[in-house]
Order: sequence, then C-alpha cells, then structure tokens
Amino acid sequence: MTDVLISSRRIYSRRELGSELARKSIHILIAAVPALAALDRSNTVLLLMGGMLFYTWAESMRFLGFTLPIISRITATVARKRDRGRFSLGPVTLGLGALMALLLFPPSAAAAAIYALAFGDSAAGLVGKFLGRFRPPFLAGKSLEGSLACFTAAGLAGFAVFYDWKAAIAIGLASALTDALPFKDFDNLLMPLAAGCAALAFL
Repeated sequence: MTDVLISSRRIYSRRELGSELARKSIHILIAAVPALAALDRSNTVLLLMGGMLFYTWAESMRFLGFTLPIISRITATVARKRDRGRFSLGPVTLGLGALMALLLFPPSAAAAAIYALAFGDSAAGLVGKFLGRFRPPFLAGKSLEGSLACFTAAGLAGFAVFYDWKAAIAIGLASALTDALPFKDFDNLLMPLAAGCAALAFL
C-alpha cells in the first residue's frame, strides 16, 4: 500500500490522511446531539457545556506542557499543523455551534443545522483537502469540489429532516456559502446559524 496520497495541491502522507479522517470522525459525532436533545434537551445542553469546559481544561494543560492519559494522544493525533504551539479552538467552536443551534432554533431547524455542521463541514474538509482541484479566487483558497460536497451533504441532511427538496437546497446553499468564507474554525459557529436560519423558512 502506498504511503502517500497525491492531490492536485501536494503529496499527503498516510499519517496526514489518517489524522484528517480521525478529526472528521470526531466532528461527525456532533450529529448525535439532536437525538440526545429529543430525549432530554436540558441535559444535552449541560452535556455540551460540560464537554467544552473539559476540553478547554485539557487543551490548556496540553498547551502548558502537561500530558494527560488518552486525551493528549487523541489531541496529538487530530491536531492540525496550524494548531501546534497554540490552543486549538476547533472543538470549542464545534460545541458552541451545536449549542447555539439548540438554544436558538426549534427542534427540526436545530437538527438540520447540526447535521449541516456535522456532515456538510466534514465533507467539505475531506473532499476539498484531498480531491480539490478547482480553486477559484472567490473561494479564498478553498475548492469548488469541497463546496459542492458541503452543499450535497448538508442538503441531504436537510432533506432527511424536512423531506422537502426546496428546504434541502436552501440548507445546502446556506451551508456551502458559509463554509466558503475564510473563517477557519469559526465556520463551526456560522454554518449552523446559517443553516438553521434557512431551515426556519420551511417550518
């Protein structure tokens, strides 16, 4: 088996591919939030808040040079190069994005927003990084393939909630347009807000 993946931008090692897949696998776990909220919304809110606080503490310890069993290994595996030597905001903004969706939107719109965050953002990241070829200037370095993947994944997630293709297209477009903005980890906050607002029109 080859140790590299060749994309249009660069050659990726198997370790980089594994790291990205691990990161997006964790990212997708946020899709469990709507099901948990359907069982107990208040405890789901508390769970998200507790998770963010725990991660903030653990990441602060890593930043200060302390090693925590299991947690430090997972963090080292999924950390991006840009996060080395600094606090990694991604998991915090991911939790905040899901939390805001739960607090601001009705259950169906919140579910669509969180699914867009879980699946749309993950699809955009994986496809864009490893298969992205066309990078027009208006996407600020991101790929057209990644944006289309985001639109498709978020749109299908929206259809799974509303069973309405108009809703699916609106949610997909809102997600893809937000993902195309150069906000890095903060797209975890903006994407569910945009997708949730688009979903409100179909309630």
